[in-house]
Amino acid sequence: MAPTAPSAAKSASPSQPSGKSEVADLKQQLRQLAGSRAPDADDQRRDVFKRVISCMTAGIDVSAAFGEMVLCSATSDVVLKKMCYLYVGVHARNHPDLALLTINFLQRDCHDQDPTIRGLALRSLCSLRVPNLVEYLVSPLATGLKDPSAYVRMIAAVGAAKLYHISATACLDADLPAALKALMLSDPDAQFAGPTAGSLFKSVIGGQVVANCMHALQEIWTLEAAKSEEAAREIETLYSKPVVFYLLNRIKEFSEWAQCLVLELVSNFLPSDNNEIFDIMNLLEDRLQHANGAVVLATIKVFLHLTMSMTDVHQQVYERIKAPLLTLVGAGSPEQSYSVLCHLHLLVMRAPMLFSSDYKSFYCQFSDPSYVKKLKLEMLTAIANESNTYEIVTELCEYAGNVDVPIARESIRAVGKIALQQYDVNAIVDRLLQFLEMDKDYVTAETLVLVKDLLRKYPQWSHDCIAVVGNISSKNIQEPKGKAALIWMLGEYSQDMHDAPYILESLVENWEEEHSPEVRLHLLTAVMKCFFKRPPETQMALGATLASGLSDTHQDVHDRALFYYRLLQYDPAVAERVVNPPKQAVSVFADTQSSEIKDRIFDEFNSLSVVYQKPSYMFTDKEHRGPFEYSEDLTNLAVGAETTENTISAQRYQESDNDLLLSTSDKEDNATATSNGSSASTYNAPSDLSGPSLLSSQIPSETSLINPGAPTYSSQSNFSLDDLLGLGVPQASAPPPTPALTLNSKPVLDPGTFQKKWGQLALSLSQECSLSPQGAASLMNPQSLIRHMQNNYIQCIASGGQPPNYKFFFYAQKDGAAAFFLVECIVNTASAKAQIKVKADDGTAAEAFSTWAREGLGSDLMPTTMMSGMKP
Repeated sequence: MAPTAPSAAKSASPSQPSGKSEVADLKQQLRQLAGSRAPDADDQRRDVFKRVISCMTAGIDVSAAFGEMVLCSATSDVVLKKMCYLYVGVHARNHPDLALLTINFLQRDCHDQDPTIRGLALRSLCSLRVPNLVEYLVSPLATGLKDPSAYVRMIAAVGAAKLYHISATACLDADLPAALKALMLSDPDAQFAGPTAGSLFKSVIGGQVVANCMHALQEIWTLEAAKSEEAAREIETLYSKPVVFYLLNRIKEFSEWAQCLVLELVSNFLPSDNNEIFDIMNLLEDRLQHANGAVVLATIKVFLHLTMSMTDVHQQVYERIKAPLLTLVGAGSPEQSYSVLCHLHLLVMRAPMLFSSDYKSFYCQFSDPSYVKKLKLEMLTAIANESNTYEIVTELCEYAGNVDVPIARESIRAVGKIALQQYDVNAIVDRLLQFLEMDKDYVTAETLVLVKDLLRKYPQWSHDCIAVVGNISSKNIQEPKGKAALIWMLGEYSQDMHDAPYILESLVENWEEEHSPEVRLHLLTAVMKCFFKRPPETQMALGATLASGLSDTHQDVHDRALFYYRLLQYDPAVAERVVNPPKQAVSVFADTQSSEIKDRIFDEFNSLSVVYQKPSYMFTDKEHRGPFEYSEDLTNLAVGAETTENTISAQRYQESDNDLLLSTSDKEDNATATSNGSSASTYNAPSDLSGPSLLSSQIPSETSLINPGAPTYSSQSNFSLDDLLGLGVPQASAPPPTPALTLNSKPVLDPGTFQKKWGQLALSLSQECSLSPQGAASLMNPQSLIRHMQNNYIQCIASGGQPPNYKFFFYAQKDGAAAFFLVECIVNTASAKAQIKVKADDGTAAEAFSTWAREGLGSDLMPTTMMSGMKP
């Protein structure tokens, strides 16, 4: 009778009773079937094995059935063998003590009459990866490399590389690299046709033994080259002419994957003369017509790299590879089309005229997925020139009304990019301005951004563009980028737009309704520019803008308003030269990729670098993988970058970044504590304006920073800019007292040491603090707290959480001592509360450290309760 069918719902946790009982049931059934010779025994074993693999996949610990699974492996059924090998390979790594039980039956299977079982057993034996079992691997591998079956030899070649990673000494002592080299140069697997091997089996393993040997040798010798000169010479031998031409002469007999490996090796070959280059190209000519895209791209890489020093031939290669690439774009899956298009885009960047006559091949098809359409739009932008611009722009304008909004946006951007790279843009400008009549918010926003860039490069088109843009109402634009572009044009060309001051004034009146910092920053600058061009009409708006900016909670907006305010206090003429200087037309925009990066990507042709459009080191090296990633639990720290001398933090910040935790008044008080001026914490309505009189509230040192050669002024001899613009500002408050404790400005502590100290040290101080509303609001971006603490010599080593709860771990070091302070900070932005726990090497300094941290944060973090007496 067949075993009982598994229940529909299985537990995913081994700790639950249902999982334990099921494993016990499986063990009992396996024990009963171990010695069974019934006719249907194999079918029953299959059913139980499937249940074991299913439990293992679901996360249930079935290692308790290890012995029973090994006992049931004594069968000639290939399916049972495969499932058993899978089970053994997974649990042998986690239970090395049990792995020894598998050696006997795996070694026995390595001598089985069936080559499939021999190969599977050898692969499983090498996949155990248990250093204590290395002695049992050498003999089966040496035998496998001489096996009459190509399948077994193929497995043995890869197994040699696995053995090297487990024990390099054992691999080299057994002289396996020499056996691999001999096998690579003499193996007849491409002509293998055993009594059970059909044409399909032959096509799958064709050349695979040679390819696996070559791949294993490259891996072994590359790692050994740093320690052995002999290995370095062996690598040179691998790239020598006899080996390369031997492989090329047999390449047609190899499988597709093996051909790609051979072609990758050939791309690194250095021919001695031009004749060798032409010989290689002649041998590979028919590979350009291969149905597999990987083989075609690998062949193209060989052609391009071999002819880099031959300019004329290199150009002919471009012409030759065009047809195969266009064929691959139109045939095959969308994923293949995307990959080929990425390579085409790279080639077009190096030879723009290459595909200019084939622009219709890159028109978007209805059935193309979005990512292919987007790349085709980039291709159309790249190949546009004087001869095809009109046709390409006409096609792109059709996409602007596409129901796929992201593609419609990309098509509008493509039209703008073409306009920026062409000399004759008459028709393109007219098309762009027609987009503004489509009465679609996203079309209008994208078009305004492009018109702004167009005016930066071609100021001569300002009259035509402003005539159309001036009729657009800012109320109809919802997207921040579009509104910011419109505001930029209102400020830059306010002398040509009659209603510019009044439009800006209406935007200032709705300052609180505008949530985008980008729009507020542009509005500040635009009103300043308009003030210098049309002062009587903009004077009231400027006062209201500066008042709103100085009270803004966003630090960048607040700082720019404060900068403009002090600049006007100093000298309006200087302010005009800073804010509204004469501008030259932009020739090249900064977002274009450098030629060095493009060359590096070209060197890595036929790799992910081309798809990612960045060199491999930027997504493989540790320092380019991005910021640290931490989980909420300190025990699961995942460090994504190396510790540097300057800081160990969750992210790297520029020193010029400002703190968002401090309220506007607190920040300004700190910034102007030593000046005779006044801060901008309170404001009065604009009053009667008397004339362009100024107040310089800076002390001499501040004035010298703006203009080193300018004379200094005393506050008694200054007129009031506050009265001019309608601002009333109280005197700055006194600076906070300096804490007695001093901290090391560059503390260094690695995550492992932090975790160890956190577990060993006792709690020195625990506090619950209240956050000001502005401080709680600023923590919507947790990086603000991290940045601010860094400015106070307190570094963040881990952070995590989701709104409204955030968790941070900080550390600091006492200056001139080895004592560290470790801090856990749990913030709830909804309740505006923060819980702080401090552990310190020097418990007596914990309160002084807490005072340092509170005074550094200002009034945004005030203690409500303190639990002391917890010092060690």
